[in-house]
Amino acid sequence: MSFKELLYPKSIAVVGASSNPLKVGHAVLKNILDGGFKGPVYPINPKSESILGIKCYPSLQDVPTSIDSAVIVVNRNVVLSVMKDCAKKSVKAVIIISSGFGETDEEGKKAQSELVQFARLSNITMMGPNCLGLINPWHRLNAAFGQAIGKPGSIALISQSGALITSIQDWAQENKMGFSLIASIGNKASIDEVDFFEYLKKDENTKVIAAYLEDISRGQEFMRIAERVGKIKPLVILKSGRSSSGAKAAVSHTGSLAGSDAAYECAFQRLGVIRTQSIEHLFDVSTALAYQPLPSGNRIAVITNAGGPGIMMSDALEMSGLEVTHLDNKTKSNLLKLLPPSASVNNPVDVLGDADSDRYGKSLNMVLKCDSVDGVIVILTPQKMTNDLAIAKAIVKISNKYSKPVMACFMGSKTVANGLETLRENSIPQYSVPERAARAMLEMVKYSIYKSRPLRIIERFAVNKNPVIKSIKSHRSRNMLEIGEFDSKIIMESYGMTIPEGHFASTSEEAVSFANKMRYPVAMKISSPDILHKSDVGGVKIGLGSATEVEDAFDLMMLRIKNKIPDADLRGVLVEEMITRGKEVILGMKKDPQFGPMLMFGLGGIFVEVLKDVSFTLSPITAEECKDLMESTKTYKLLTGVRGEKPVDIEAIVTSLQRLSQLVMDFPEIEEVDINPLKVGQVGDGAFVVDARVILSKESN
Repeated sequence: MSFKELLYPKSIAVVGASSNPLKVGHAVLKNILDGGFKGPVYPINPKSESILGIKCYPSLQDVPTSIDSAVIVVNRNVVLSVMKDCAKKSVKAVIIISSGFGETDEEGKKAQSELVQFARLSNITMMGPNCLGLINPWHRLNAAFGQAIGKPGSIALISQSGALITSIQDWAQENKMGFSLIASIGNKASIDEVDFFEYLKKDENTKVIAAYLEDISRGQEFMRIAERVGKIKPLVILKSGRSSSGAKAAVSHTGSLAGSDAAYECAFQRLGVIRTQSIEHLFDVSTALAYQPLPSGNRIAVITNAGGPGIMMSDALEMSGLEVTHLDNKTKSNLLKLLPPSASVNNPVDVLGDADSDRYGKSLNMVLKCDSVDGVIVILTPQKMTNDLAIAKAIVKISNKYSKPVMACFMGSKTVANGLETLRENSIPQYSVPERAARAMLEMVKYSIYKSRPLRIIERFAVNKNPVIKSIKSHRSRNMLEIGEFDSKIIMESYGMTIPEGHFASTSEEAVSFANKMRYPVAMKISSPDILHKSDVGGVKIGLGSATEVEDAFDLMMLRIKNKIPDADLRGVLVEEMITRGKEVILGMKKDPQFGPMLMFGLGGIFVEVLKDVSFTLSPITAEECKDLMESTKTYKLLTGVRGEKPVDIEAIVTSLQRLSQLVMDFPEIEEVDINPLKVGQVGDGAFVVDARVILSKESN
């Protein structure tokens, strides 16, 4: 894949260049010329001799010299022909702005597929189709039909929406923010966000990678690349489409509780990706990460010239989980000597409304010097005597002396315009309200923690795969996708989970015989591929204390279920020892089409049925991540012992989750798993798989 010719071409052609100012082909050519591109530019149009004062060529083949890159702006039906011309001319990279492909109809999807196949066979790096284009300010390349190139910066922006880019460009220019790269990936038929992330990891001009994404089609690749990139540069992503309204409800607990957005949330949390909620949030965070050093902790100090905004900032910081730190006595003593008697030397430090640049600068210097401070937010409200420009310059001067993040919150517009201009020009992030500053600082702290986190180590257990292979093969040979409780428990046991003693019985005589060999009381459960929820149809009997009760329960169960569901295939029952002690939890897995196996944990009973108090994460999973998964539920504390109750065996749940994770990673043909309930005893007693169900994918992997 030739990113060099795509991002740093020495020469470029515009196929479909136009002399009509209303045409996209005209806008692209004009932007390339106006942007100051240093290499040769070749307009391609058989109907024109020159466009914008440059010689025009009928086709690529008529250009007398080599061409690195081509921007294609022609009708959909002609694009493949142009691609073939590119291959003949040895063009290494193309940007297809033309629309009407995969985003439209079946014919468009077919045409797009042909483009992708040809590009791969011809070794052409293809961006698009249906995109705005590409802008590389560091190369003076504006190969797009949006706005002016803007100044070079250190934030790379990758976007599926071209229209969004034009809006962002306008906003960025007003806020004096520069980019290292702006790429509109459109349909991302060939290269996508994952390819750009991998390239930008080594790009010297890029400090932060920001992205607007509507979907991630290569989930597993995304996770692999993003994990490596995130340890070097922050990934800040605005992912739209959070609603689960379009998702189909699955029959399992896991499937019905997992919304369409849950897998993205799990992936982003796992990878340290900073997920933002709006365009404003995206750039609040990106600018902070690009312009300021990372904090070494979460202890934040506030300097303000007004009490109210200082209190608002303190609230915003604490509500986001950051600490409004305590200043040490030495710092307070120094501040007392500097500030007027009515000022506050506690955090927030109130320098009073008449504070000048000298008071602001010296206060900031003292606070940054304090060992209990990891970052500072400076608030300014414009008073009659406030010199916002001088104060901004003081903030810039002092902040440059320390490797701690400094943010500004100048609360105003026209009255602080000069100060804002100075802050922006000198890379001090500026936020108009306290909440935005606190939120940006929070994301910096979280990313700092993620970056310093050691690499994940996945524990592997010794297991017996043969029963799983045998069961899957047997069920597929009979065109059965659902593996019932009895066989599902054998699968769980083969992966080291503990199951109660149990036997399959097809007659009442067999049921009694097995029950007599076990300790009474016993449980009885119907076995049928047509019954998903056994208790709903009277298919579960517990506490059977004698042979007579077992026989009667068998006969009655078969009779009643047959009357309720005449066509059900009733194969028999599972007679099982009763696990009476312990608390019930539910473990599950639902395979996400993008990211693969997604694990679920929750407490059983009403906590999952009514409260839906569950949490999700992606496989594979570490022991520490298992504990984080459990602790993220609201009712987790019930497992740790409350009101005199003893805690349950947390380690047994952790091990069960890890073993389930290994199972579903080893067998990608498993689509869903429900272990409901897993009954967990006290510490040292372990956990029992009381009920389980496995569903296979329709297609074998």
